[in-house]
Amino acid sequence: MDPDWILSRLAQPAAMRTSFVEIRGSALLKAPLRLSGEYQRLEDDTLIRDVRAPYAETTTIRAGEVKIQRAGKAARTFSLSRAPELAGLQASFGALLAGDRKRLEQHYRVAAEGTHQQWTMVLTPRSSAVAAKLQGITLRGRGAELRCIEARPARSDASGGIELQRTLLAGAAREAAGIVDASQLAALCRGHGAAQR
Repeated sequence: MDPDWILSRLAQPAAMRTSFVEIRGSALLKAPLRLSGEYQRLEDDTLIRDVRAPYAETTTIRAGEVKIQRAGKAARTFSLSRAPELAGLQASFGALLAGDRKRLEQHYRVAAEGTHQQWTMVLTPRSSAVAAKLQGITLRGRGAELRCIEARPARSDASGGIELQRTLLAGAAREAAGIVDASQLAALCRGHGAAQR
């Protein structure tokens, strides 16, 4: 599978919105934490992550800064240099949505496999600062639809385990409505959801 084929299908104009369902697991939690909301990319250099449930929080990454706003609290702003994994996220989203493999490869080693109907692209950080926090990112999709992002942290959690953070996007996020079982959500991420039953 050629990464260029995937990137050409994912390329979109600057303004885009997509719903998401994010699952954060930890052995310290009785059940995975489930967040839902919307990603917005209104301009090439701006990425907004708008969490709507179970709480309201907006994270805006723009011009080298991160701004986090939560209802009833003062906004926090800090430099992206303090959070290299967020800088990598912004760069990777921007490069993915521009279909720009060269820019993506400035930050990650890129490998892809699968078919046009069901593909996987793995991004491995080049920067040691990012690699210290993130082993890699696996993107999963069908045709032109990016359906799931799996981020694997570099360090274990307090229980000693490493838990994937899964973000279901677009059609997969819609299919996740009402599903609470972690194994079913993992299967949906991997392409074994309602559309393939």
